[in-house]
Amino acid sequence: MSSRDDDKARVKDASPIERVIGDVLALKPKGRELVGLCPFHEDRRPSMNVIPSKQIFHCFVCQSGGDVFTFVQKYHNMEFREALEYLAERANITLTPWKPERGSAPLSPGQSTRPDILRASATANDYFRKILQHPQHGALARAVIAKRGLTDWAVEEFSLGASADRWDGLEVAARAANLDLAHFLNAGLFKKRENGDGLYDTFRARLMFPIQDKTGRVVAFGARAIKEGDEPKYLNSPETPIFNKSATLYALPQSRQTIQKTKRVVVVEGYMDVIACHQAGVRNVVATLGTALTREHARELRLIADEVVLLFDGDDAGQRAADRAFDVFFHESIDVSIATLAAVTDAKDPDELLKREGGKATLERAIANSTPLLEYHYNRLRSKLKGAGPAAVERAIREDLQRLSQLGLETAEPTRRQLIIQRLNQITGLDAGSILAAMPRGRRAAASEEPDPQSSTLARLAGGTLSAAEVAIGCALNRGELWSEAKPNHIQALLQIEYRAQVSRELADKADLVTVRGDHPSLREVLDELTTEEARSAAVTLSERIGKECAHDAARLARMWADALARVVADVGIRDHPPPGDDPLAILVARAKARGTAGADVRRIPRPQ
Repeated sequence: MSSRDDDKARVKDASPIERVIGDVLALKPKGRELVGLCPFHEDRRPSMNVIPSKQIFHCFVCQSGGDVFTFVQKYHNMEFREALEYLAERANITLTPWKPERGSAPLSPGQSTRPDILRASATANDYFRKILQHPQHGALARAVIAKRGLTDWAVEEFSLGASADRWDGLEVAARAANLDLAHFLNAGLFKKRENGDGLYDTFRARLMFPIQDKTGRVVAFGARAIKEGDEPKYLNSPETPIFNKSATLYALPQSRQTIQKTKRVVVVEGYMDVIACHQAGVRNVVATLGTALTREHARELRLIADEVVLLFDGDDAGQRAADRAFDVFFHESIDVSIATLAAVTDAKDPDELLKREGGKATLERAIANSTPLLEYHYNRLRSKLKGAGPAAVERAIREDLQRLSQLGLETAEPTRRQLIIQRLNQITGLDAGSILAAMPRGRRAAASEEPDPQSSTLARLAGGTLSAAEVAIGCALNRGELWSEAKPNHIQALLQIEYRAQVSRELADKADLVTVRGDHPSLREVLDELTTEEARSAAVTLSERIGKECAHDAARLARMWADALARVVADVGIRDHPPPGDDPLAILVARAKARGTAGADVRRIPRPQ
């Protein structure tokens, strides 16, 4: 076993899939499995199964599936090496030092990989934290921290730092460590000088707030001016291959445990508001990064909570936010409510409120008295209609119906659709039939001219007609011994037959590769060999389908295998009994050599008993 394979096996054994997925998604027991909302499609009812006994996940709607590496790669948008390092760190496992594979294309000058940018961001974070403690360069930032009442705990919990009041502070540190400056440039930490000669630090004389992704890795920075007159007051990193502002929430790693416990998340407007809340013991609070809430934010929040409270400073801000949130959360299966500080205090924001006597209790009262989003929206419509003339009433109703239509009321969940129609009936006096008749047709997304071949293949493997060879592969994935103990000429038939889908051919090839290496090609072993998301999803989909069709009964599975194999052999025309001169070991050796996997180590080839 190579050091890479050994690392992968050790990390996989130390990373139970139910715990890894449970860290980021709300899972509920269902028999011997766990279920949750699938993060890989617009899931409104839990459709993703996590199966601890097999260490796999599988969505029966979009057919996404695989092992713990597949999930981490897909959910966190990581390459395999990133996923391996993330899980290794999580399990406190030291990996074998990694070198790029021979023949891998070198990067062009100035290019950076995702891991390169992540390392540059982590290095910068360490530098900023050291600058904060520097007697001279960190003095201004420490003064701001003291003035805002932040404790040592808060500084440590949120890894606050400072950038020096100079143009080349981080650059000098990076050069001294002999680091590639291109990675810092591509991370948004440096900028090119206008004359094209050299670089300079993006952040200077600022209090630094590291922005972390869902796994807690630093991917960007927010920076607050600490010198009077410096503009803008807040400055964020630009978007990079590792940072998408519209999909990132500040303090999600620090809040996740409390959110999962309370099933509620509170969204505020700024970094200091978040930190003040956490410091006061309100630990389920996050913030957007200077942007309005997006569909990406909404999808992230519904995966970990049952309720979202949008906490805004004033009534005007709350009304604008409610309008935006109504659109963003319209199709999401999560309860959303609006809370405004102006309803309970004259404090301008949570940070100011929490410095006052009884501030925490007042904040909690504002959250507890939040108004459900749907009610908030229609209270505003009712206010518009109050005292308005017939023309104004008609116009307001028509505008609201137009908006609902564009949002897709026709395709909304039946319960939500009924609630909206009932509320409109109460406000306008129109019956349900009149409301529906007055509603314009919603704009439907144009159907794709070319169906996605990957999704259509997975859909067929999940519920369409399978070939005999695909049935046989599914049987082997449930019980690898069926393949490894089969007659060599039968396996030859499975390798020679024409497959409807390339991914099915890949599953057959990998199953045989596992056998040639001396193992049984069950699902776990085959997943370890597959390198594409489609192939892993196909393997899990096929395994789950065949397992259910035979009710996970070993005898029925064996009969299904024998029947499918007989049809494959007949289709290919291979003789059921090889001639006397065909040595089974020779056939295996030939297959191994053809794959280039045997090498000089003949112990990797199973010998006949």
